[in-house]
Amino acid sequence: MTRRMRFPAWLPILLGFLTAVGPSTTDMYLPAFPAIEASFGAPPGSAQLTLAAWFAGLAIGQMTQGTLSDRFGRKRPLIVATAIYTVACLGCALAPSVQWLATFRALSALGASAGMVIPRAMVRDLAEGHAAAVLLSRLSLVMGAAPILAPTVGSAVLAFADWRGIFWILTAYGATCWLLVVLLLPDTLPEGRRIRLRLGEQLHRYRSILNERGFITHAAMGAFATFAFFAYLGGSSPVFIQGFGLSPAQYAMIFGANSFGLICCAQLNPHLLRRFGHSRVLHGAARVHLAATAALAVIAFAGWHTLPLIVAPVFVAISCMGILNPNTIVGALARHQQHAGSASSVMGTGQYLLGAVSGLMVGLATDGTPRGMAALMLVGSIGVVIADAYRPHA
Repeated sequence: MTRRMRFPAWLPILLGFLTAVGPSTTDMYLPAFPAIEASFGAPPGSAQLTLAAWFAGLAIGQMTQGTLSDRFGRKRPLIVATAIYTVACLGCALAPSVQWLATFRALSALGASAGMVIPRAMVRDLAEGHAAAVLLSRLSLVMGAAPILAPTVGSAVLAFADWRGIFWILTAYGATCWLLVVLLLPDTLPEGRRIRLRLGEQLHRYRSILNERGFITHAAMGAFATFAFFAYLGGSSPVFIQGFGLSPAQYAMIFGANSFGLICCAQLNPHLLRRFGHSRVLHGAARVHLAATAALAVIAFAGWHTLPLIVAPVFVAISCMGILNPNTIVGALARHQQHAGSASSVMGTGQYLLGAVSGLMVGLATDGTPRGMAALMLVGSIGVVIADAYRPHA
């Protein structure tokens, strides 16, 4: 392990809190999809379009945030970004139409993208290799609480208020993040390692990153896994609430159980790495993920639409993300210490571009059955396995 600087024990918790802005803002309003469409008189699938706008904003934002953090340090871009996020969440709470809601969701994603890119670059500032994977797994434990708590909070809000209350809570969360960054967050990138690049030089840097086989294959694995995951995010609310007739609170319980599986696998990951090594663990997780999504697709298209049969393979597939996420990040950034922010941005942009496509497609495929969600999750999983086949296994 090479430690770049000494850091307080609470720093991973703070980084997890900042990174959790993304999953919290994604997941908290999922139980409210039917309520949002009803309040605006919008057709079925309209709420998924606001989710796609969110993913598109994340893709655009992540391309810029890493570069800004390589130039100005890690702290200053986070200060600006959390302020943008807070104001945009306020706009979501006051949105007069589903179109305005989608617009403010995209703007809030531009701000939230910093919290998803820069903490990963900070991990690379602090550690490398196995130590970085361990630190990312610890960060995953903290941020993993968000997918469990966020839908539960959202369904609780819906019990006594309308869906706008969810965005008032997210506005307060954003303001808290801004305050913590200003007051507590250290900058892990020293002045001497900051890089000022002209546009042509930055494009050359992106090209060199994309020409590195280890980066492109690990990033592709992460992107296709994200495609499958976002098909689940966008498709699960219509499937479980509208298709199976569950209440928002029951849906939140299923969503939380899947997220708990992800957290458990993220914490198991360091132990698996020590025993089997990075390459074998990633290879095995990709195969298990494919088996789970294939089983889900068979069940969905065979018409066996009973709740336990659908939940079981979804649980396995989402749990695998706890292993796929940290290991694809470490593999992609392993050879890019000097420009970890830019590499993290490129990786995040690819993930969320595919996520936006997945969000749009699952919205169009919404029919009250698990078929659309299952098909898209399987497509993403096949992409993961193909990318893994071309990955350097040294």
